[in-house]
Amino acid sequence: MTCDHIDNDDYPVSSQRSRIMRSVRQKDTSPEMKVRSALHAAGLRYRLHVKGLPGTPDLVFPRRKVVVFVHGCFWHRHPGCHLATTPKSRVAFWTEKFRRNRERDAAAAGALRSRGWAVVEVWECEIKRNDYL
Repeated sequence: MTCDHIDNDDYPVSSQRSRIMRSVRQKDTSPEMKVRSALHAAGLRYRLHVKGLPGTPDLVFPRRKVVVFVHGCFWHRHPGCHLATTPKSRVAFWTEKFRRNRERDAAAAGALRSRGWAVVEVWECEIKRNDYL
């Protein structure tokens, strides 16, 4: 079965690509778990992945009206970070994907701020650099 409206070049079918993409998670990532563990050890309690808020923040402190996003530097394009590289194949595809990710992040943060929430972004490389997490 084929779909005429889908460009098959956008969807690699190799078993290696499938394995890689299966391992990419949206929540409970290693950086997120480190942040959660450190905050919990400090006595802070939070809600996880509240779907009713724009962008589905990773951590939510409802009484304080604070949300935390734990961003992977690659996917969310941390400016100036060595982890925010662009793949050498299909550069146009990745450039557009990363642009949409940044726009979505900015829209979610703006919507949360307009509702009175403080938005904190924690970057993957910051977590890797700090031994106290």
